Amino acid sequence: MALRPALVVLRALGLGDLLTAVPALRALAAVTPEPRLLLAPRALAPLAEPLGYEVLDVHGVREVPAALPARAAGAALAVNLHGRGPQSHRALLALAPQRLVAFAAEGHDGPAWRAGEHEVARWCRLLRASGFDADPTALGIEPPPVRAPEGAAGATLVHPGAASAARRWPAERWVEVVAAEACAGHRVVVTGGAGERDLALWIAERTGLGDDAVLAGRTDVATLAAAVAVAARVVCGDTGVAHLATALGTPSVVLFGPTSPAEWGPPAGSALHRVLWAGRTGDPHGGAPDPGLLEIGVDDVLGALALSR
Repeated sequence: MALRPALVVLRALGLGDLLTAVPALRALAAVTPEPRLLLAPRALAPLAEPLGYEVLDVHGVREVPAALPARAAGAALAVNLHGRGPQSHRALLALAPQRLVAFAAEGHDGPAWRAGEHEVARWCRLLRASGFDADPTALGIEPPPVRAPEGAAGATLVHPGAASAARRWPAERWVEVVAAEACAGHRVVVTGGAGERDLALWIAERTGLGDDAVLAGRTDVATLAAAVAVAARVVCGDTGVAHLATALGTPSVVLFGPTSPAEWGPPAGSALHRVLWAGRTGDPHGGAPDPGLLEIGVDDVLGALALSR
């Protein structure tokens, strides 16, 4: 018979979401015994397990499933790192934890949600208000113990995709960046998910890269992290790979459009990470590239890359 969990944490979101929660997850693991369960996509387990969690597969990017896994029932402590509630609060309360830590919503007492707060700071503040010490600078993780893809070591890792069109810089501009990096003698690899492989191949074809330089669609989370860990630098939009670069200490250039880097960017003032942003916000789920993102030019990116060397 499985032991009742000491800790259940809900964070059923994506790669970047998991990595911005690392300081909070680390703080909770430091003061709770096992079993600790993280309700998140199973694909993220290679990054979550070293933090001291077993991952139960839960997907809820927009909405939390009505019923969470029964194995998470009866926990001594449940923590909502998923959202502001009340839907996510109700889903966790249905598991009958002895205590729920969450933001104030619909009858639940807790600290107030603050719009515009950095995602890392938000969850650390929730924990501190609930009696747990959390260090927002504790973002680093160790690379997964897997071999990095061939060609990634010392390369400029270009990740042209993003979850929404609003955060995707035009493919034609990525072609110019990749071509300039290759012309300058820098090895380039192009990453992405399975659905982004055609985009990566299109960029490779137009820049003379071989198919072996296209890692898109050929990496899981662990091998992608391994690639980022050994790359010389990362250039990407506001997406999970940017948070991998922060977590693994790889220099990066990150292009922001509809969302402020003050909410989702790398640590302010970091010498390793360079942020490009036009200074205005929009709809992060929009169906076309954000106008602010389009204000970032190829020369801006190449200039930032030159400074990252």
